[in-house]
Amino acid sequence: MAALLFFSFIVLLFLGVPIAFSLALSSIIYLLVADIGLTIIPQRMFSGINSFVLLCIPGFILAGNLMNASGITDRIIRFANNLLGHIRGGLSLTNIGASMGFAGISGTALADTASIGSVMIPAMKKQGYGAGFSAAVTSSSSTIGPIIPPSLPLIIVGTLATVSIGDLFLAGAVPGVLLGIGLMAVAYFISVKRNYPKEPRKSVKEVTKSFFDAFWAILMTVIILYGILGGFFTPTEASIVAVVYAMVIGLFVYGELSAKDLPKIILNSMVSTASIMMLVGFANLFGWILVSERIPVLVANGIMSITENHILIILLIILLLLFVGTFMETIAALVILFPVLLPVATSIGMDPVHFGIVMVLTLIIGLSTPPVGVCLFVASSIGKVSIWETTKELLPFLFVSLVVLLLVAFIPQITLFLPGLF
Repeated sequence: MAALLFFSFIVLLFLGVPIAFSLALSSIIYLLVADIGLTIIPQRMFSGINSFVLLCIPGFILAGNLMNASGITDRIIRFANNLLGHIRGGLSLTNIGASMGFAGISGTALADTASIGSVMIPAMKKQGYGAGFSAAVTSSSSTIGPIIPPSLPLIIVGTLATVSIGDLFLAGAVPGVLLGIGLMAVAYFISVKRNYPKEPRKSVKEVTKSFFDAFWAILMTVIILYGILGGFFTPTEASIVAVVYAMVIGLFVYGELSAKDLPKIILNSMVSTASIMMLVGFANLFGWILVSERIPVLVANGIMSITENHILIILLIILLLLFVGTFMETIAALVILFPVLLPVATSIGMDPVHFGIVMVLTLIIGLSTPPVGVCLFVASSIGKVSIWETTKELLPFLFVSLVVLLLVAFIPQITLFLPGLF
């Protein structure tokens, strides 16, 4: 019966059915063949989304959309460019630096790719950067978004593992910065080799002014983290604080957000939230079937039967997640696989917070990995360049991302250092 579930799911994916509906239809096929009442569908879906913590998802999505509509993307890009533009290949470094700054606002890789890519890719092409290189930089750097807090995938992990979301947010900060620095090093090396352009060095006054322009956006991340870690509010309450803050900044500080923009922004946020919650609900139904078929136990026993070496077990988990991440949306993969793999990870001594970061980081690398990495497709589309050309340029960035992933996986203190301080 489990084979039927997986077979139907894979067939639906290859037919181009959206992943949420692939999960739903394959689950329904299983339930019909197994003669299990379909009343289990709303029960399991409701069980999956009936969480107070998940209420922060619409809040953070709305806050991110409000900040984006307030011109914050342009301000972050301007600050990053004033800081880094004088270095060889400065626009590529600006692209990555802006992704690191925008990560704390968007929380999603796709939002990062679309927002920053629409500005940076045409600008890079205009200054003489290769179209494939421009798309590759944008696609690879957008994966920083779900690691640097606040992060929607980390909120899902906290819900599934019943661990502190504040700890997860802190745990993601250092790996996110490491990933950003690694990608910058690759971009700089390639830029020097190809003699990509650099801009005149900006004055201290210009850098300072651009910093204060972007300051209010950066401060939002600080408020969210400090509020959660200081016990002033829960993650859900933090998301509402972020919405109010974003509205005040957009309407009264930056002045680029008007009241007439709000209905459209709220509607777009509702659509994004609905798609995520449907995905979580259907993935929970799919996951319930996996548990009823004892798939987690079989996977755990299967991995442990191959080897009991802790290093090899972690490598096997990473290989599995890299494969899954190339074709499955991150949140769906987390809801389905995290409960399956967490017992395996804890059995070899991995902390749940550490494993959560490793799993999210592995899956998001898949977002830029061929054949179907969604960020790869979006960046290539914006750059008007073929997937093949972007993929060739992406390989050095992918290599560095994997090196950072292995460092995070095998050196737990990279992840656990900051949560340990608090």
